[in-house]
Order: sequence, then structure tokens, then C-alpha cells
Amino acid sequence: MRSDATRRDLIFAAAAAPLLAATSACATPLSAGTREAAAGQVWTFDRLADIGGHATHVEGAPVLTDSPWGQAVQFDGVDDALFIDNHPLAGAEHFTFEALFRPDGGAFEQRWFHLAVDEPTPADGSAPIGTRFLFEIRVVETEWYLDAFTKGEGYNLTLIDPAKRFPVGQWFHVAQTWDGTTYRSFVNGVVQAEGPLAFKPQGPGKASVGCRFNRRNYFNGAVREARFHAEALTPDRFSNPFRTTGG
Repeated sequence: MRSDATRRDLIFAAAAAPLLAATSACATPLSAGTREAAAGQVWTFDRLADIGGHATHVEGAPVLTDSPWGQAVQFDGVDDALFIDNHPLAGAEHFTFEALFRPDGGAFEQRWFHLAVDEPTPADGSAPIGTRFLFEIRVVETEWYLDAFTKGEGYNLTLIDPAKRFPVGQWFHVAQTWDGTTYRSFVNGVVQAEGPLAFKPQGPGKASVGCRFNRRNYFNGAVREARFHAEALTPDRFSNPFRTTGG
């Protein structure tokens, strides 16, 4: 498990001042057609089975709740989770990983979306690399900040900026991308942090939503949707309903 202390050497944080999230008053919802045009593989969390057409295993008692775009899955931050038999970015040489979610506060460390590669135990008995993508949050009282992470053979990078905080209890769009050179994270289309990365495509695997794959750091909040693309989208191409109008 990575601690915040050991991860500081990996942080590439943008130097901008703290940025509050765009609210519905300054956001322009995108039409369904525009959102679908931006899609690669889409997972819609309006059910508890067959997410994205894949076998889905439920633990705890997650429930369906309303969102501005239809139903979403709500997690209790204690033992609710979904495990999905698919790694949607397996084989991607470039990537965009998007999600619509609502963090509701709770524990400081919450690892709420984990794509894990199926890795055999090395012949020498050492631990596997733990190749993965993660979306995480850190909660400080009534605010949160984003933590995006990827790791594989020869690469390991955390994107996090504790100064860029947002209110809990609201919906947000988040994304992480890699364009062949630079790994970036976004909230509502705005860069949070970035850094160089020698990424290598990841192999087949599975996903967990609501906790880390090893059943730690449970998420308190809701997830509506995730989208996965084998290319690095620019923010104007994100499926982001919070695109600001410039106000």
C-alpha cells in the first residue's frame, strides 16, 4: 500500500491556485448525441449486474440512487463494492479514462475505481508488479481532492495536488489521459496535475468499483458512468456535462 509520505516524490502537481468546481449555474449539459459521439467503451452504473455487458459481482449492499442523468450506484463506504470481469483499457497504447461520480465525504483515503491486470506470481516467489490504474480521492472535512495513479513494468506515477479541493456531495467529471508522453488528470475538464510517463500497455484483467481490488479503502458516494478510450482525448472531447461557458 502506498502511503502519502512515500508518494510525495512521485507527485507532479500543477502550480495554479486552488480551483473550486464548476456548479450547475455555470455548466452547460451536453446532449445525449454529443456524449455518445465522444464515447469509447461505456459502463453505465444504472444497474447492479452486467455492467458494460460484463459479469459483475456484488459485495455488501450497494443500491441504486438518482443522478441528473439517470440512476447511479451508491456505495456506503464500509463494504459495498462491484467487481467486474474486464479491464477495459487492456492493450491500449494511449488512453483516456473518464468517470462521473459523487463523493459524499467520509474516510480520508478512498480508492473508488481500480483496473487491475491479472498477473501470475513470479517464479522466484516475489510479489507481482501490481499493474493497475486507480482513481482515488482524499477527503478533508467537507472537501476532497483527486488522486490518479498508474503503475506497470518500468513506470509508476501518482498525480495529486492537495491544494485543488472540491466540495463533497456534488457530481463531478474526472479523467486521466496519456498521449504518448504526458500523464494528466482532470476534474471537470481542468488539469489537476501532470507528469512524464514511460507507459506500456497493460494486459487483461478485472475492475473493482467502490473499493481497491484487495477490498480496502472503501468509497462513500455514487458512480454514474465510466468511459474508456484507446486514445488521449483533449478536454473538449470529454463526455463532460460540466463544461463551463466561460463565466
